[in-house]
Amino acid sequence: MATITYDLPPSAFAALHMSPAELAREMRIAACVQWYAQGRISQERAAEIAGLSRAEFLEELFRRKVPACQVTLEELIAEIEHE
Repeated sequence: MATITYDLPPSAFAALHMSPAELAREMRIAACVQWYAQGRISQERAAEIAGLSRAEFLEELFRRKVPACQVTLEELIAEIEHE
């Protein structure tokens, strides 16, 4: 597994009321939620990268008000018409 290091001012932890470990976990999950919302990675891959089960990742999406289904209405209509 690769390691990424960020230099953050101590005030970042105080402002967010998080320990360094909590902030690192939050940043990892937030990045995966964002990448999933952008359609860059699947739910399965996002959960894996975030270090969560798929059910836990779905709970994070719900908590952050990000739709779990990334299919547009047009894509859904096209899929139905081709069956």
